[in-house]
Amino acid sequence: MSSIKIENYYADAKAPIVSLSAKSHFNELTSQERKYAHYMSRASHWGTRVVLRSVSPESEVIYDLIISIHKHVNSDYSDLTKHLGEVAVQQYLEFASQFLSNLGNYKSFGDVKFIPRLPRPDFETLVEWTNSETVLQLFELVKDDLYSLDEKNILLGWNTDGHVSSYYLNKVSKVEAEVVNAALASKGIMPENTRVEKLSDSEYRVHVASADISNNTGYYPDSIDYKDADGKSYTITFKFGDHAAEFSQIVSNLVEAKKYAANETQVKLLEHYIQSFTTGSMNAHKDSQIEWVRDIGPSVETNIGFIETYRDPSGVRGEWEGLVAMVNKERTEKFQKLVSSAKHFIQLLPWPKAFEKDVFTPPDFTSLEVLTFAGSGIPAGINIPNYDDVRINIGFKNVSLGNILSARSASEPVTFIDESLVDVFNKYRSESFEVQVGIHELLGHGTGKLLQETGDNSYNFDINSPPIGLDGKPVSTFYKKGETWGSVFGSIAGSAEECRAESVAMFLVTNRELLEIFGYSTKEEQDNIIHISFLQMARAGLVALEQWDPKTRKWGQPHMQARYAILRTFLDAGEDFVTLKYTKGGDFSDLRIELDESKISTVGQKAIGNFLQQLHILKCSADVNGLTKLYNSITTVTEEIAQFRDTILAKRLPRKQYIQGNTLLEDDTAVVKEYAENEIGLIQSFVDRDV
Repeated sequence: MSSIKIENYYADAKAPIVSLSAKSHFNELTSQERKYAHYMSRASHWGTRVVLRSVSPESEVIYDLIISIHKHVNSDYSDLTKHLGEVAVQQYLEFASQFLSNLGNYKSFGDVKFIPRLPRPDFETLVEWTNSETVLQLFELVKDDLYSLDEKNILLGWNTDGHVSSYYLNKVSKVEAEVVNAALASKGIMPENTRVEKLSDSEYRVHVASADISNNTGYYPDSIDYKDADGKSYTITFKFGDHAAEFSQIVSNLVEAKKYAANETQVKLLEHYIQSFTTGSMNAHKDSQIEWVRDIGPSVETNIGFIETYRDPSGVRGEWEGLVAMVNKERTEKFQKLVSSAKHFIQLLPWPKAFEKDVFTPPDFTSLEVLTFAGSGIPAGINIPNYDDVRINIGFKNVSLGNILSARSASEPVTFIDESLVDVFNKYRSESFEVQVGIHELLGHGTGKLLQETGDNSYNFDINSPPIGLDGKPVSTFYKKGETWGSVFGSIAGSAEECRAESVAMFLVTNRELLEIFGYSTKEEQDNIIHISFLQMARAGLVALEQWDPKTRKWGQPHMQARYAILRTFLDAGEDFVTLKYTKGGDFSDLRIELDESKISTVGQKAIGNFLQQLHILKCSADVNGLTKLYNSITTVTEEIAQFRDTILAKRLPRKQYIQGNTLLEDDTAVVKEYAENEIGLIQSFVDRDV
């Protein structure tokens, strides 16, 4: 522990806590729509413990400890404050609220462990003061893990390397996980809802999330005998019913939601959800996403399941998410104009037609007001489903989460930019971010054609005359039958794709015709949006170093790794387009980013276009070696930049914590209960969910 600066891992102090209010939009729904939203919200929140169990072994017990303490004091901490002191109680509450906001003791944005700022003796005194046997027993189980820090366990990752992951039980290595992944793929089994347990060097058990405790999928075998490339034999068996109690509740609420579905498409969607979460069938979940894409413009938008795979070190196992939201019609109108013009803007992107979808199917693109987002963190935008074949053959949806965007405060302090730019930065940062998210989701994640073997000796491209790659020669790699972007590129897939989408946003944000769609028609407005978009991205790339560990040289957050890659692209462009300036060597306290606005449309545009072209073509052609080499190189933190990390950490700003309301039934009417914007209100919102 001696080499670790413990203060860098304390829970945030004075984190901004914001109510994610959607009550007015909820109240505009019909009675039927409100009940549909209510039961979908309940189903989503029943996955809370599923998330906790995928983060760290201690997370679920810490969750129960926090809930039990709050119930014991009946949400009134005044007596405890008299006994322990105001500072100590506030430090406890800050840890508790950050833990609940992340659904675990590792940051959802960064995958880095945080510990209570409250000294351990004070936490022990707090627990003893409750005089509750339940609280005492729970604390005894986690008292060491709460405060344990070493150079390895501070990060999520492979537990065989000393990191932490509850996707893998009994120390499964990267190589072993890849064997299991390959064995599952050989039988057409998708791994998003699984965890892996090592029984021996040749035997592994795959735990499948389901309400059923036996195999009722209709396609899972009892076991798989698999040989790797070296001829070594492995046996993989299955155990159904991982999180069975929670999935029984999820299914029960989905059955109720089905009674209030708005149309037959929603009925089919829910039937597939119910089948998937009852049996553990990811094939059924894929079917649900087909119906979800077809459910155009619903008043209540929902999506639920094991969606994103960022936190699995092998990049294939998903984290539970549940979204329930209402449409913001005014903002949606703006996005629909972008959708209708999408084909035009796609043609401007820097790659040949061979690497773009043969037919662009305009997706549903809506701005939503979030009622519920059950998971470890809330994004600003979503582009799903993540099933490649569904995206190519059926389509996808783009979602911008409006009340997340609007929750960004212009009064927050701004670091690492010149004081002369602070006012214009604050004025346009939210607007620039909204434009960036819109482009990122629709024209970033929504573009590209993966060159695939679609069946036996059939392909979605001319195998005898493949497209020309970056080296001027026909590409020699493609996705084999059954392979996906995630399965081929593994741990870099998530971050590299986020980087590609962010790069598309940077490349197209200079297009003034596109900016007019977002309502920016004057040259002054457009110039400011373009300038602040580039400056905001460069700054994000610099503060990304918060999520990079200098000991392991490991990135903890895929989006931040992606933004650092773009900063490096700006810096490497030369011609003083972007530079890092300081006069105070040693502490670098006046470190700032300087970006030459006059060179955005020339030097900046060319640099990001070249980088984007490489990312895109290497992805589409399944060139693992090429993309891995490129991405690892551009995301390597140079010694020159690494020296700034302590300064960045010293100026780190705590992330917002969002309080979500809860729905409940009163006299057969669904209503929303909202909470005070403080730590106690946030904790109470989780207590009331009773999951």
